[in-house]
Amino acid sequence: MSPRIALLNAAHDGEDNRRNFRRELDADLVEYDVTERELPETFAFDGCLVTGSRASVYWDEPWIRDLESWVGDAADRGLPFLGVCFGHQLLAHALGGTVEPMDEYEIGYRTVEHDGESDLLTGVSESFTVFTTHSDRVAELPPGATQFAANDYGVHGFRKGNVFSVQFHPEYDPETAETVTKGKDDQLSEERIEAVLDGITEENYRAACEAKQLFDNFTEFVRRQAEDSGTASAAADD
Repeated sequence: MSPRIALLNAAHDGEDNRRNFRRELDADLVEYDVTERELPETFAFDGCLVTGSRASVYWDEPWIRDLESWVGDAADRGLPFLGVCFGHQLLAHALGGTVEPMDEYEIGYRTVEHDGESDLLTGVSESFTVFTTHSDRVAELPPGATQFAANDYGVHGFRKGNVFSVQFHPEYDPETAETVTKGKDDQLSEERIEAVLDGITEENYRAACEAKQLFDNFTEFVRRQAEDSGTASAAADD
């Protein structure tokens, strides 16, 4: 049976997130538009995923504080989590870490290294290609968390208990990468944008597809946790 996963969609226009994550995850996804303050009424899920967003976790917006509170409670109950980009930063913040703005923007296909120890990146080369787009970073890990991936811009992956998070975007297809890059015209120079667009090639996309293995690894982790706890999605509803 497919695991039941809450898709906490933090994009203000969530169509790309919806398409990409539904394509990549072999799971029963129940979507919530968290920017509209939609959140699950229970914790009756096998796992949760927090997506990317144009927001920063330290913005003083009610939907962000609501999401952070729900995520913290769910993580305390042991629900498996996967955070991506904004989701990575939100999980870090909710669990006691620190997120701060960067002096520059990381965007485009980049190389990330991992330590070979994380279940999330089993089967992925220790030096791998991913698409990145962010101007905030996790500056301090949550207490008890372990970093498993990084590059010269900082932390690209950590784990704490059943929580996994990555700064990069393994879900992106070339269409999303192009749309997001073109949308940075108020933040980046025309030359920088054109350089990133020039790098969105079939070759780079094929290389980045290796990192999509983490979705299968995460759903397998969720299935194991559910089996070990005995229909965890029902047991968590208390």
